[in-house]
Amino acid sequence: MATGHITEAMRSVIGTEFASSTSFPVAESDIRRWAMAVHYPEPPPARYWDTSDGHTLTAPPDFNPFAWMTTAGPDPQPGIYDPDKNFKKLGVEGAGLTRQVNGGIEVEYGVPIRAGDVVHSSSNISALTEREGKLGLMLFTTTETIWTNQDGDEVRRTKMTIIRY
Repeated sequence: MATGHITEAMRSVIGTEFASSTSFPVAESDIRRWAMAVHYPEPPPARYWDTSDGHTLTAPPDFNPFAWMTTAGPDPQPGIYDPDKNFKKLGVEGAGLTRQVNGGIEVEYGVPIRAGDVVHSSSNISALTEREGKLGLMLFTTTETIWTNQDGDEVRRTKMTIIRY
């Protein structure tokens, strides 16, 4: 039986923000292009492109205002793979495990994203657990990301679990 991957230092950073981002203002064309892509080959519903009735466009629920770039500019290290990077950002040594799989994702949607919105993202490690598996002791790390708009209204809350061994 393994002695455990979770250290007190790792536990001490649960709930602490390790990353934040701010989107550029969401443009009507961003919403239209996203809707075209996710509904292809069918045309998107008119609510995602037609403003003839004077309403502000609302984005599809899965719209990502961070898909291309944030106000911080391009990612300075695209494609860098380090399973412990979030712990390192918090000044803590990670578990040093290199193999991982997606353990699942939960998404809760709040107010819709509208044209003109500026979205802020904040991420933290929300849970750490361990379980014995066929390949030995596995580490389950759950990351929570919360998006809010410029009014402080919650847009989306995502919890993603990564299983490492």
